[in-house]
Amino acid sequence: MSTVNWSEILGWNAEQLEELRLAGFSYLKEGHYEKALLFFKALTVIDPQNLYDHQTLGALYLQMGKDDLALEILDKALNLDPKDETTQLNKVKTLLSLAKKQEALKILAPLAKSTDPSISGDATALLTTYT
Repeated sequence: MSTVNWSEILGWNAEQLEELRLAGFSYLKEGHYEKALLFFKALTVIDPQNLYDHQTLGALYLQMGKDDLALEILDKALNLDPKDETTQLNKVKTLLSLAKKQEALKILAPLAKSTDPSISGDATALLTTYT
């Protein structure tokens, strides 16, 4: 099965995709999650190799309490970049929401040692809460 290149079919360039991302992110910032969801669902189809789009879609599903969908999308994002700490942290939060504590803790421990203070801070707080 061949992959469809929607950007090419639509005649869209990187700038137009970025405008779509910015519109979706604007809805996200305003708390209009259902509208933002439409943008990021479309972006993951149009630009399926973009980590940010998958990461954001997964985070949106998590925010909306759609944990199973969040986990599915975050796993797709981690297939694109297994080392992305933001995606790993969102996966941990999703696993905790799904009562999969042991699986979450395996991912969480290394994140507490991250050089990114926002990642290590959140990871440490979650470790303190769940251990």
